[in-house]
Amino acid sequence: MTHPVSSVRWPAEWEPQSALWLSWPHNRETWPGLYEPVPKAFANLARQIALGTPVRVLAGASVAAEAQQALKGIADLEIVDVETNDCWIRDYGPTFVQAADGSLAGVDWRYNSWGGKYPPWDCDAVAAEKILGQIGVSRIPSTLCLEGGAIETDGTGRLLLTPDCVLTDTRNPGWEKPQVEAELSEKLGVREFIWLTGGGLIGDDTDGHIDQLARFVDPENLVIAVCEPSDPNYPALEENYNQLRRWADQAGGNVNVHRLPIPSPRDVDGQRVPECYCNFLISGPQVLVPTFADSKNDDQAVAILRNLFPKHDVVPLDASALSWGLGAFHCMSQQQPRPRPLD
Repeated sequence: MTHPVSSVRWPAEWEPQSALWLSWPHNRETWPGLYEPVPKAFANLARQIALGTPVRVLAGASVAAEAQQALKGIADLEIVDVETNDCWIRDYGPTFVQAADGSLAGVDWRYNSWGGKYPPWDCDAVAAEKILGQIGVSRIPSTLCLEGGAIETDGTGRLLLTPDCVLTDTRNPGWEKPQVEAELSEKLGVREFIWLTGGGLIGDDTDGHIDQLARFVDPENLVIAVCEPSDPNYPALEENYNQLRRWADQAGGNVNVHRLPIPSPRDVDGQRVPECYCNFLISGPQVLVPTFADSKNDDQAVAILRNLFPKHDVVPLDASALSWGLGAFHCMSQQQPRPRPLD
């Protein structure tokens, strides 16, 4: 469905960034029994990001010393005093948009920990407002309950999303698709919606975030997660692929859809880990690709993304420890674009 253009624009992740926001991973229950390697893996991620983009890390007073010790020596990294419940700042951080005068504003969605799954979430629910207050950026409140990992843009007004993590009674009771689209059009400048309804990855506790399924590389290219027919994810992922292909064909042949295989299945304590290379992070001149100790699929995914990002340094980085918490680099970060006038 096409909507009129609003006075704001949500920039694509590959556009110039002022900073990348992270949140210190202090909640051991996110990695039950598997927390020990997480701080080091997080520090490796922060160190790599800082090579090309300033890093801001949320860490309240109770964990600030721990974060500072683990992150010491990383240039262009600042600890920001904001208390959190968990580290998934993609989902509770502000969605930065550009206003008509070129200034930045931040959309502050309602947040309830993926439909009330992991209490408490009181600190995370107010983190976006605190971030915006600390950096002096205008806040745009929304009554829509939405996580940042649920939406993906090409910067021209197109939006990828799935219904299962938006149109739910645990997040937005009483909301219908037209209301959601109207709110997203107003707050983000969306003019076209692409809903993928095939389903999410097995083990994904977000109910099907788009940043684990499909991502824009640029306005003419997307990657979408696919798998072998023997993988139980196959029916859902192949349906998503077919839907996206049909949309791309209707777009007049100006959009290319690239298949991006997921890693081989891996279970932790009997639960499938929702690992996916779509959770890459664009950090200024770099594209950080999560790898999962699966040499065949890791190498194939990195090769595909290097071909699609010829002007970026595509950097594979081990995410095996982090993914046990059911997320990776994109889930753990939120970009702050540079302000600039709209075209």
